Amino acid sequence: MEISGADQHMTEIIRPDVHIEVQVKSESTVKRSDIRTHVLSLLDRHSSVLASYKWTEFDDEFLTRNVESVTITDAVGPKQFIDLRVHNLCIHIFSLNDDSPNTLTLEEEEELSAANHWLLPAGEFHGIWESLVYEEDIKTHLLDYVTTTIFFSDKNVDSNLIAWNRVVLLHGPPGTGKTSLCKGLAQKLSIRLSSRYAYSQFVEINSHSLFSKWFSESGKLVTKMFQKIQELIDDKDALVFVLIDEVESLTAARNAAQAGTEPSDAIRVVNSVLTQLDQIKRHPNVVILTTSNVTEKIDLAFVDRADIKQYIGPPSANAIFSIYLSCLEELMKCQIIYPRQQLLRLEELDTMNFMESDVTRLSLMLRKISQKSVGFSGRTLRKIPFLAHALFGKTSTMTVESFLKAMDLAVENQKQEQANLVNCV
Repeated sequence: MEISGADQHMTEIIRPDVHIEVQVKSESTVKRSDIRTHVLSLLDRHSSVLASYKWTEFDDEFLTRNVESVTITDAVGPKQFIDLRVHNLCIHIFSLNDDSPNTLTLEEEEELSAANHWLLPAGEFHGIWESLVYEEDIKTHLLDYVTTTIFFSDKNVDSNLIAWNRVVLLHGPPGTGKTSLCKGLAQKLSIRLSSRYAYSQFVEINSHSLFSKWFSESGKLVTKMFQKIQELIDDKDALVFVLIDEVESLTAARNAAQAGTEPSDAIRVVNSVLTQLDQIKRHPNVVILTTSNVTEKIDLAFVDRADIKQYIGPPSANAIFSIYLSCLEELMKCQIIYPRQQLLRLEELDTMNFMESDVTRLSLMLRKISQKSVGFSGRTLRKIPFLAHALFGKTSTMTVESFLKAMDLAVENQKQEQANLVNCV
């Protein structure tokens, strides 16, 4: 049987994508095309690399002068080797914006801060995405969602036939990194889609400010705030992310108003917000990100608008191990922990059946501390190394073993403090 040209094309092997992020130095003025040429040459010389590998030093003078780093990103497996020659290389070249955020104010009420506004990629958000550790493929799913949203819009898919609302809802207990994940997602996508959009913008709305100060003007001021956001969206060269943190305050206010415990003006404010969200979601260059700590307070009027409702829970023992390991590596880099000693990852410990030896002893100590830390929020976990040094560090510079012992004491101390707070309540 003969295979037609079309069928032959269908049977071709699809080359999987590998994303390469190239951070350009802020003072560099060279053409992006020249940077791309030199990066391709670098990748050709180092075609077999570890996934998630990062170059910060180069054997190329041009790259040394103009580039901060070249990073293999979002590849599966922290120690997996990949052959770049069999992948489709997606090279994303960017430089960070180090400006402080602007404050969006309303003309009639200049003292009211409607929202904070950043140009992306922002120096303030740099590294957030990489610092967040989840066992599931949460980050990959979120990236894929927004990428598909943009792709469907570019292909002019009829949203009346195939529905998507450009709304993401991250929910779960406080301190699990929901707001940081939204900021990291916007930052990552501003880099990933830099060839599609000239620049990206991030607008953070504070729901508490909305309801504590705006009752007197109600929906009028809400409309004016979204008009300012609309001005950003009108620039089709810009990708706009709108974050509504603790979105439960919207529906909580409406539920309370219906129960008679809040003024009826609250209903008008909430309805105005939902109406404005429905209007701006029609634009192809906007993504609405929301977070909630109290899921049961969100009514169906908002939940129905969310395409993705992703639960973000406390880190597991394995995720905690990865978080602590990244903290220890940072402290070794800064020589607060000295001398540097190799700590094994969980995948490497697993190949050794978690048996204790001179090679695995310190890593197994860290694993026990991680298991003891289950139940801590991500915010608390990132504080443990600092508290270990501050409360239990006997010297300014510590060995890995002495620091691990201090971390163990810091975890016990944190548990006792949390128990005391519960008893006081």
